[in-house]
Amino acid sequence: MSDELNDPTSIIRIARESGENEIAQPLDLGQRVRELRKARDWTLEQAAQQAGLARSTLSKIENGQMSPTYDALKKLAVGLEISVPQLFTAPSKGQVNGRMAVTVSGEGGAHPTATYEHEILAGALTKKHMLPYRARVRARSIEEFDGWVRHDGEEFLYVLTGVVRLYTEFYEPVEMKRGDSAYYDATMGHNVISISAEDATILWVTSLN
Repeated sequence: MSDELNDPTSIIRIARESGENEIAQPLDLGQRVRELRKARDWTLEQAAQQAGLARSTLSKIENGQMSPTYDALKKLAVGLEISVPQLFTAPSKGQVNGRMAVTVSGEGGAHPTATYEHEILAGALTKKHMLPYRARVRARSIEEFDGWVRHDGEEFLYVLTGVVRLYTEFYEPVEMKRGDSAYYDATMGHNVISISAEDATILWVTSLN
């Protein structure tokens, strides 16, 4: 079995999730790993840490100086947040696909403040282009805020439960109920309060570019 694990074509067959005997076309694994790493803007050191491999080992893999064991392949796939077969599958149209994060309800990263209780979603993914989070709106008055909230990017707000009032710097306040949404420039001052008896909950998605 050890000889098979050092044979790239055998590794491809072992890695196939369908269980078919068809062998995929050989791919330059080192180049593929380098492309995946650079697509995430990771240094060799960062990628090695993510995968739990020595920097020298990852360097040798990228340069085709060693054939990784299946255990090393699994570590690479986990570190790069893809499946093992995707290490041997060229991306379509030059895009890197396959990243995913599932956040079980109530298990997001909690960040309570005086006015909101944020639950960060998909916190395990790095180098995201969006920051999704659920928020429980505690504030009942605009006076509870220390001025406007402003930050780079654009923002999408979707009301999950309750009724809120969205205050923005350049528009009249807007009352929003469950199912209502708003998309706005986040550099414009904005605050949200709950006007229902209970704390309202909202989904926020903020761009990070």
